[in-house]
Amino acid sequence: RGGMLLKGMGVTANDVSVVTNVSADHLGLQGIDTLDQLAEVKAIVTTVTKPQGWVVLNGDDPRVWAMRLGIKAKPWAFSLDPASPALWESINAGGRGITVLDGEIVVLSPNGDPDRLVKIVDVPMTLSGLSQNNIANALAGAAAALGLGVPRSAVVEGLRTFAPDPEHNWGRLNTYSLPLVQGGKATVIMDMAHNEAGLEALLDVARGLAAPGGAVRLGLGCAGDRADEAITAMGEIAGHGAEEVVLKIARHYLRGRQPEELLGLFRDGLAKVGVLDVPDYGTELEAFEALVPHALDGDVIALMCHAERTEVDRWIRDHGGKVDDARTIRRKVVAARGEHELEAEIAAVWEMSDESARIAAAQELVDTHPGDPRLVFELAGAKDSAGDEQGAIGLYEQALAGGLREPHRHRAQLQLASSLRVAGRTAEAQALVTGVLEARPHNTAALMLRALVQADLGQERQAVADLIRATLEATTDVDTQSYRRALRAYADELAPAAD
Repeated sequence: RGGMLLKGMGVTANDVSVVTNVSADHLGLQGIDTLDQLAEVKAIVTTVTKPQGWVVLNGDDPRVWAMRLGIKAKPWAFSLDPASPALWESINAGGRGITVLDGEIVVLSPNGDPDRLVKIVDVPMTLSGLSQNNIANALAGAAAALGLGVPRSAVVEGLRTFAPDPEHNWGRLNTYSLPLVQGGKATVIMDMAHNEAGLEALLDVARGLAAPGGAVRLGLGCAGDRADEAITAMGEIAGHGAEEVVLKIARHYLRGRQPEELLGLFRDGLAKVGVLDVPDYGTELEAFEALVPHALDGDVIALMCHAERTEVDRWIRDHGGKVDDARTIRRKVVAARGEHELEAEIAAVWEMSDESARIAAAQELVDTHPGDPRLVFELAGAKDSAGDEQGAIGLYEQALAGGLREPHRHRAQLQLASSLRVAGRTAEAQALVTGVLEARPHNTAALMLRALVQADLGQERQAVADLIRATLEATTDVDTQSYRRALRAYADELAPAAD
């Protein structure tokens, strides 16, 4: 790309060449103004691959896959789609393919069975399968290594141990857990994303690591030698993908462009999606420091970091942050889906028909994973379903105080309200239900529970009236719609709408 355009190839031949993609990067440099022209530049490395060597090409990128037509070596296609035509075209040409099949990295060859190397979730650089970009990179890297003659066992070991951390891959999706002054932890992702594709990949990973209801907060910036349209597009992508955006300048990478011009282009893109009044900071560290105080438990701070990775890394560690290992990342990915790493064990608890056995199994999970609010919540539910409301109340309160997150938090509040009602603590139950309805006004379970509480308080007419109104708002039934005005009037006769 840029280096080849400025200084040339550097070697006259290679044993294995790899082309991962052709994206709108470095356009406008040295007379290269289109993606097709850039593809010609990148294809140079494939044309000098030795005839007995391998050319590893992305079968999902048409411009890259077309490069096979000008090579002397054997093709090795990689694709995220096991049904990709490129895989079979490569094999039929005497080459190989590599793809993802049933959650595993699989090598395909003309006359052999599929060789299953490793499960995607066991490849740390994919962030438990979250990073599609890095899954593709893992496919390409494995193919290149095998093509060079690296032993299969060494390739598998490399896939299992190469991690997106500062030690192995400095500045590429480095992921941290950062304690927050206000309590809880935020995830920090530091990445050298520098174009539209890189920013989209970063935001996809950030969203996939954010807890349910969590926000993505982005430090946005890039080098000054990108095309105006590319910089504006990055602003638009950022505005779509993050709840908060701040701009930062990497002065070492301005490359002839004035800071005000660069910031203006970003703001033009952000404004296209309605994001205005975006602050800017003179360094990457300052931009990061501006985002941290706004972060809440479960949020993700994503920083496009090019010049000050060392300073940001040091700041995170000085403030109690730690690099995430593969298990921590896996736990975050599962939690982001509203699930738990012990989801199968939790499901097994609720499949038990014997109430005593169910409580014992839930208690064992709590004992072996102390302090886990989700497991405490499940134990509370087990006691509750067995009729032990008094025992459940304290556990629900413990789970909520321990930071139980959505989608289970509001369920715990409703179940606690139900238990409090049964225990005669009606006012407390009413307060909880009211809180849930403020955030989820159309939650049917909460509306019904409110009606029961109202009945307990002698407000039967209010309960019926409010249920009629809630039903009218939610239903699409033709008959009900026909009588909407009359039914609303009857509800108003029973009681005025609840505040």
